[in-house]
This record gives sequence, C-alpha cells and structure tokens, in this order.
Amino acid sequence: MRHRLGPRHPARSREAHLARQIRYRRQAGREGGRTAGKRIGRVFGAAVITALLAAGCGMPGGVDGDLTNGWAAMAPATGFEPTEGACHNANFNPVGPRGTYEEVDCAAKHRTETVYVGAYESPAADADVPPADGSAAARTAYSVCDQKTTTFVGGPWRNARLWIGVTRPTEAAWSGGARWFRCEVLELNSVEDDGGLVQREGSLRDVLSDGSSDVILGCYAIQMDGNGAIATMPAVSCAAKHNGEFVGVWHAEDLDYPKDDATWAKFHDGCRNLIADFVGVPKDGDLQYRTGVVSLPGGADVWAQGDRGVRCYLWLDGVQLTSTLRGKGVKSLPVQYK
Repeated sequence: MRHRLGPRHPARSREAHLARQIRYRRQAGREGGRTAGKRIGRVFGAAVITALLAAGCGMPGGVDGDLTNGWAAMAPATGFEPTEGACHNANFNPVGPRGTYEEVDCAAKHRTETVYVGAYESPAADADVPPADGSAAARTAYSVCDQKTTTFVGGPWRNARLWIGVTRPTEAAWSGGARWFRCEVLELNSVEDDGGLVQREGSLRDVLSDGSSDVILGCYAIQMDGNGAIATMPAVSCAAKHNGEFVGVWHAEDLDYPKDDATWAKFHDGCRNLIADFVGVPKDGDLQYRTGVVSLPGGADVWAQGDRGVRCYLWLDGVQLTSTLRGKGVKSLPVQYK
C-alpha cells in the first residue's frame, strides 16, 4: 500500500528547508534567553510534527489517499472441508479430525474412498455439538450416503462386498463452524463371514456398472456346524459346486432389529419372496418347502443409523449346484419336503 502515498522526493526538499528554519530559530531562541527558548522549542516542535505530517501525506494529482476503496473485499474465512472422490489410507472413523486427514492416490493401496461430501441442515446445524449416532440428523446423513454410494459405484452397493459409513467433524471443528459430513465406502473380503477390510488399488467409482466385478455377490459353499447353524459360507464361482446364492436385498422398513424367532421369521419371509422372484417360482405355501433361506441384516450399529437393507440368500441343504438358479423356474427348485 505504500506506493499509494505518492513519490517521496518532494517531501525531502520541504524537510530540508524546514530544518534550516528550525536551526535559525533555535539559535535566535538561545540568544533571547531560556524562557523564550522553551517557548520557541514548544512552538516549533509542534511545527515540525505538523510540517512532517503534511510532507508525508501530500498527494500528487490522481491519488485520493483512500487506502481501502478500490480494493477487493476479502473473502470470509472458511474452515477445512474434505474432498469428494478422495481416497484415504486411514481406517474408517466416524469422527474425522483435521490432523489425521490425508488423501492418497486411488490407484495406490487405500482403505476408504469419499463418495460424497454433504452438509447438515437445521435444526441439527444449529446445535452446539455434532449429531449423535442414531439421531434424526445422523439417520438422514446415512440415507444420503446410501443413495450417493449407489450412484457412485454404479449400482446398489449392498449387492457387493461393500460397506459404507458416515464421518462427521470433531466437536472442536463443529464449534469452529464445520457442518460437513462425508460418505465413505470400503471393500470387505466377505460380508457373510465377518470379513475384514481390503486395501484395494483403484477407485470404486462405477465398479458395479457392467456387472463383471468380482466384488459382486454370487454363489456360496455354505457349511453347517454340529448344532445345525451356519459355520461359514465362503464365496465360490457359480460354476463350482455350491449350495447357496445371493438373490437380492430386502428392506425391513420399520421392523425392529431381529433378536427373537418371531422377528427373524418376518425377515425370512421377506427374503423368500425375493428368492421366488429371482428363480421364478410361485409365492405360495410351497415356497418354504422349496428352499432354505439366509437373511443377513447389517449390524445393530448401522441399523440404528437407519440401514434397513437385508441381504438375502437361497440355501439348499444336501444339494450341490454348478450354475446359477437365476430365472431357472420351478424345475430348478422343486419342493424338497413337506
């Protein structure tokens, strides 16, 4: 801004002339006595200040001396906001501190990917702290992430070995004005056997769009334990021997998380209807005798966030298949027993 005060050389000539006047008058003051000297010193001390100010503030033509007009207004201060489409090497965390945020190339090994960055709205945005898990705002954010992830990966993400989560700001960042939430997607090595996170190479964008990805759920070799419960259900090629197959996702809507036989029965009925649609058999009283069923909701934690998706699988005890049952009809899934 200094250049807006104009050139300095004219001020120097005035200062030199003024200095000569001061030296002359101080000499006269000494000759006139101490009192006169004090008086003259005070008077001309003030004159020096006034003159120097005038010399420094003199404006040439075309300069108005206003240091603010004509300057663009500064943009309002903005806090940190995560990047949509970024990949991260850190494990998923429902709370995202700025200090641990790091983006990596999606072509390199990474753990999570941000498919969308949204913003909490009122009344949640007006609160003093971020939305708690299970709150209305948290469920809304999860619903948004559910939809945005389906769009990002090119198909319903529950049809694949994928998991999603919502990350919110820290309380400190919230106090500073942060209102973002970010939608994270990650790949698991299994969704049926409590699988672990995969450090994948490459983005999940459009991974489901053409139906060829190996993350898409398919067929399974279901194994039972001594109590007649499922011990494990590893994924296998549908061309290999198997006795189970993923048929789709049923939505439980307003049902409670299953903890008793009565609730599980409702889940199994919903999944059996999907099996009927998948294979092409009637939805009648014989359906329960044609096939067993595996109903797999998410955990209680995501259920509290509003995730009502239930992965559904047909299961045939004592039968070995070597191809998919999709669209094969009644002959492929006869009544097994009554």
